[in-house]
Amino acid sequence: MRQVILTILLASVAIFMAGALMRFPEESLNASLRGLELWWEIVFPSLLPFFITAELLIGFGVVKFIGVLFEPIMRPLFNVPGAGSFAWVMGMASGYPSGAKISARLREEKQLTKIEAERLVSFTNASSPLFVFGAVSVGFFNNAKLGIILALSHYIGNALVGVCMRFYGRGKEMKRHPLPTQRFSIARAFKEMHQTRLADPRQLGEIIGDAVLNSIQTLVMVGGFIILFSVLTKLFLLAGIMPMIAFVLQIGLKALSLPVELSEPLFTGLFEISLGARMISDVLTSSLMSKIVVVSFILGFNGFSVQAQVASILAKTDIHFAPYFFARFLHGAFASLITVILFKPLYQSQQVFKSTDISAAQSAFQTTFVNLFDMLKMIGPLFTILSLGIACLLIYRRKN
Repeated sequence: MRQVILTILLASVAIFMAGALMRFPEESLNASLRGLELWWEIVFPSLLPFFITAELLIGFGVVKFIGVLFEPIMRPLFNVPGAGSFAWVMGMASGYPSGAKISARLREEKQLTKIEAERLVSFTNASSPLFVFGAVSVGFFNNAKLGIILALSHYIGNALVGVCMRFYGRGKEMKRHPLPTQRFSIARAFKEMHQTRLADPRQLGEIIGDAVLNSIQTLVMVGGFIILFSVLTKLFLLAGIMPMIAFVLQIGLKALSLPVELSEPLFTGLFEISLGARMISDVLTSSLMSKIVVVSFILGFNGFSVQAQVASILAKTDIHFAPYFFARFLHGAFASLITVILFKPLYQSQQVFKSTDISAAQSAFQTTFVNLFDMLKMIGPLFTILSLGIACLLIYRRKN
């Protein structure tokens, strides 16, 4: 019965999209172009170097080296092997879905058990600092100070999710896999790295080629999901579905003493983060803290667009999606609560006690992210086209 309901639901969504695309062709095209612009200007050029680097570090055994060194830290805190530290740091530095991509690769390399991989995925997918500071705080709210609050609440909340998820599957795992208790050892870490590199039969050129191709293939998939959900969100608005569901969200916002005007932007953000954050910044309400609380929630929730990307990556492994999905609500709740706690000391108090030196530092900080964002928009499309061309050339050479 469950599969029958799922079939009907999926078929209904597909029929709705087909009908809505025929009914609103021009609006759908504009939404598609908006998603494409976001992908080839920002997402692709900012993520590709991290993806390729991660593939190379895994292939050369460096992640194994890191894993042995950080085992005494990651195991007590998050109940995952030390190699998880690499996925955690890279996930925060480059943004989603890097954490899922690296976690899946570590599982394929058998550096994680199935349960450990599910724990790791749940807290390694985070927004990048470039997106939090450059796009949200500076680009949408035109206020770099808000980026500090959003970043702290987002990354602290992420760590708290990891601590909570350490108990996931623990009883079942203890019966099959006793927790290793290994001490810090650089010699053993180097030995493990060397053995991992020797165990890979590929030549250097093949390792680099595989890293480039795998990274680009993943990012092409990511681009498809970004475009799909950009169009889907627009169709929900045009078809009148968004206002109906937003009415339901108003009940929850009232219960939390948040402005009901944020219901439609919140619904949009549940599907696509950047569009939702932009709409929240444009809402005319006197409560800035309410806006930041809702933005923190959707950043932690990741949005269905990112979740679909993660689900697609995990589908190639035996890692279940459900723990990650549950952790998204947990992350959103933690991030929102931390935002409420930090808003007064980090923003309102700073507004009262503001010096010229602080203002100058904030201005320089804001300018740095604006310049970095503008540079990505300028060179991003060219970088994307060249990278896709290199991928096509590599595929052609391997087939011939």
